[in-house]
Amino acid sequence: MASVLAPPRPKSYDDTFFKPISLWLTTTDHKLIGIMYMTTGMLAFVLGGILALVMRIQLAQPNLKVIDAETYNQLLSAHGTTMIFFFVTIFMTGVANYMVPILIGARDMAFPRVNLLGFWLIPMSIAIYYAGFFTGGAMDAGWTGYPPLSTKQFNPGLGVDLWAFSLILWCVSGIMASVNFLTTIVALRAPGMKFSRLPLFVWAQISTSILLLAVGAPLAAALFLLELDRQAGTTFFASNGGRPVLFQHLFWFFGHPEVYILILPGFGMVSEIVPVFARKPIFGYTSMVAALFGIVFLSMAVWAHHMFTVGMNIYVETWFMVMTMLIAVPTGIKFFNWIATAWGGSIDFQVPMKYVFGFMATFLIGGITGVYLSSVPVDTQLHQSYYVVAHFHYVMVGGSVFTLLAGTQYWFPKITGRMLNKTLGEWSFWLFFVGFNGTFLVMHTLGLEGMARRIYSYPGGFGEEGWGATNMFITVFSFVIAASVLVFIYNLVVSWKHGPPAGDDPWGGNTLEWATTSPPPPYNFDKVPVVRSNMPLRDMRADGLRPPLEHQALASHNS
Repeated sequence: MASVLAPPRPKSYDDTFFKPISLWLTTTDHKLIGIMYMTTGMLAFVLGGILALVMRIQLAQPNLKVIDAETYNQLLSAHGTTMIFFFVTIFMTGVANYMVPILIGARDMAFPRVNLLGFWLIPMSIAIYYAGFFTGGAMDAGWTGYPPLSTKQFNPGLGVDLWAFSLILWCVSGIMASVNFLTTIVALRAPGMKFSRLPLFVWAQISTSILLLAVGAPLAAALFLLELDRQAGTTFFASNGGRPVLFQHLFWFFGHPEVYILILPGFGMVSEIVPVFARKPIFGYTSMVAALFGIVFLSMAVWAHHMFTVGMNIYVETWFMVMTMLIAVPTGIKFFNWIATAWGGSIDFQVPMKYVFGFMATFLIGGITGVYLSSVPVDTQLHQSYYVVAHFHYVMVGGSVFTLLAGTQYWFPKITGRMLNKTLGEWSFWLFFVGFNGTFLVMHTLGLEGMARRIYSYPGGFGEEGWGATNMFITVFSFVIAASVLVFIYNLVVSWKHGPPAGDDPWGGNTLEWATTSPPPPYNFDKVPVVRSNMPLRDMRADGLRPPLEHQALASHNS
């Protein structure tokens, strides 16, 4: 059934994805810009994953010499920088670019040209950073770039300078995107779409944009001061009179909210997916929104829990310990509401829903280990161990990558007009779930046994032989993750052109993106409907303007 809200898209738009490169270089269509963001992020994911596999091969057994220590440090820095800054944030920005205007009934972003400029700063940022590998060596001071390791005295090459300049551009792009999102949501909503009726993914993007506006500038300032130390001889952070710990405060004032900048869009995706596949309205809409902003404010009061080993005053440490424990409360509220939404529902276990349950299982482990690490005595013992590596990946991959993959599976039919292959989707999910837990769950034991993080090799003598067996186990399962990603990308590429037609609303969705054609026309909607609730498509079905849900589901399965 054709959409009543948008006429059949012109034949010229069917071939948009295969137009000359000049169209992609100059477009101001938020949907095409969103696809470019997502493609850039996925390429960064592949690159960061390759770097991780090389490091895992090096650590598979004691005393290996696959790469030397300096190269390992460069790859470690590149892996962290790529995954944090160039993959998850960029991909999530792409999803938001594509979906937010459609979700609120807008024709485009508020500032289309600013939107395009913000995107093109990202490939420039990535190219500048990776140029370090061809100019004498990339940064090898960890992805955090702590002084004095990143000062001219200890790191005289161009790698740190390129890293700093790259991330300053990244901050500028993020600030531009955040202003654009907030302006679009405030000014361009459909008639009747009050703030109390916004989709939860849109609320998640509001909270993400506020966070990035608040903490992006301090990171850029810290990097600028670091460059002054390196190039002008100032002593903000340098060891000859400066304060290296000040850089850590500035970095983590950005760095911990950045965790939620990566995760909050994923929370929004989950909040859209669960009601659709549980066939129930979201439980506790108001409390879900309140929890998002509870996370926003608390996330800016916990940054120094990354610094419990630097010698802060005990009263300061106690404050950050309590705040870190407290931030589990709004996240717990969201978990409770998702479970309550699914509980008693008629759950359809499609691939997006499986990724959601995978997210809930893995992120819960990351959250629990985070509560342990919020304790100053515990963190003091485990801070430099592989326990923290395991915790970090359960939070970041569990909270970001699982949700990102769920959202991609969910919105792929809307973006392309095609369904993904369900069998390949099942394979990619189970390989990823098993591979991820096989890789990172046992890392907790490595940390408890004393293996330090950020080492490129380790001895195999008496008392340490268990590390080799565990590391080999981890390395094998890391390649299972790689296999999952290959299956996922293959599914995307093949289904993009050859997948069965999806129709306008294959899942029986609740929000406005399913009210227009798949993919949407350049103008999104010919006539934007008046919104009466936070589930406008359910209202339209009640009014007889959409086919019954059973027909939508049947069409989805037949396709």
